[in-house]
Amino acid sequence: MALNIVLIEPEIPNNTGNIGRLALATGSNLHLVKPFGFELSDKRLKRAGLDYWPHLSLYTYEDQDEFFRIHGSKKMVFFSSHGQKKHWSIPYENDLFLIFGKESVGLPKELTESNGNDLYQIPLYSEHIRSLNLANAVSIAVYEGLRQLGVT
Repeated sequence: MALNIVLIEPEIPNNTGNIGRLALATGSNLHLVKPFGFELSDKRLKRAGLDYWPHLSLYTYEDQDEFFRIHGSKKMVFFSSHGQKKHWSIPYENDLFLIFGKESVGLPKELTESNGNDLYQIPLYSEHIRSLNLANAVSIAVYEGLRQLGVT
């Protein structure tokens, strides 16, 4: 069983390091789409992932075009505060790609508009917050997937 965590243009090394650790802990693959807001050699990235980073199933792409050219035919879901469906209604399956945008602005508008049927949100219950931290959002989505898939 493997889920695929995809970060489109991640900006914060600590978030990406923590998501890398989560990917390894859950048997997920991590896909990083450039440009990044940091270098993969960044100490903060490595510190957040600790000594687990070398064991991670990690894939990098030069840009969105390369990522979608390689994986465009795979089953994907997209996360955005603009999604109309809740994350718990995702039909999780093995090898599903979970697509997340960058911390500052989320997914590019062209992706949210062209993938409206596969656009999901993690609900927020306060008007005082715009979004969750990216690492927290990825954790919520991945563990909901493991729950639905019956991973024990």
